Amino acid sequence: MFEEIQVKKALNKIKETSRLTLPFQWDLNIYRGCEHGCNYCYAIYSHSYLEKDESSSSEKEKYSGFFRKIYVKTNIAEALEKQLAARSWRKEVINIGGVCDSYQPAEAKYGLMRKVLALMIEYKNPITISTKSDIILRDYDLLKELSELTYVNIAVTVTTMDEKLSSLLEPLASSPKKRFSVLQAFKDTAATTGLHMMPVLPFLTDSHENLEQILSRAAECEVDYALPSLLYLRGETRKHFFNFLSCNFPELLDPYRKLYATGGVDRAYKAELYMTLGILMEKYHHSADYLKPAKTKLSRPKQLRLTDFTEDYF
Repeated sequence: MFEEIQVKKALNKIKETSRLTLPFQWDLNIYRGCEHGCNYCYAIYSHSYLEKDESSSSEKEKYSGFFRKIYVKTNIAEALEKQLAARSWRKEVINIGGVCDSYQPAEAKYGLMRKVLALMIEYKNPITISTKSDIILRDYDLLKELSELTYVNIAVTVTTMDEKLSSLLEPLASSPKKRFSVLQAFKDTAATTGLHMMPVLPFLTDSHENLEQILSRAAECEVDYALPSLLYLRGETRKHFFNFLSCNFPELLDPYRKLYATGGVDRAYKAELYMTLGILMEKYHHSADYLKPAKTKLSRPKQLRLTDFTEDYF
């Protein structure tokens, strides 16, 4: 279900504390809600304030609303141009799709990203994009052109190489194979690329075999960095994910309750997993420094200056 809406502004400033460890200062989200339906999605909370009468909806309906009711910002390009054309605009890095994937299935219908990218080219504005969809390949020409003018980073999220499991975890996202085709396609452009192994799900995607398959394939795609992180469960995401487990993996309910007694995972488990990841990252020559590509490109002559960031390794 799509609902078209108008917005007054396209860009939202990232909180100061978050900007210390992020290679961007602004967020741009073309959609509210995401059809990919990822059952671990941290952004489910963002939809609740849009519902007029949450008390009349069941918990299940409220969560599914984020995946099924998609708000489309049809005037996003016009709103964006006003901000990019303002004399006060400093051409800072914009993160496209920080909350909701800009290349979710709705984009195949609306095609708003092409308008957004055309503006980024016109204003030579640096961007970073994270996606789970090969729809981004439709805009290969524009992204290639922009990458030759300024900093462009394409990050693809892959949680598992098991297509059956992926279809359960991320129902309408592209298959793992198609996601890697995106990284492969942009390998020979001026854009930098990154693998987001986010999140690693205990007892589901944390096997040595799965982690190695993902990291070895990323190495073949010559990604500039690989960034893994563990599942964090709190608020509405926690409730939804436990509902998902009860329907699909009931045997994991008790292990998860023990492992996630709080929002974060047990420290001993975390230490062991990151030790494994560290060994695999070294084996496949991956860097977890996702800030370096931006610093390198934006520090070149006639390029933009990037704010100093705190290094944040896994």
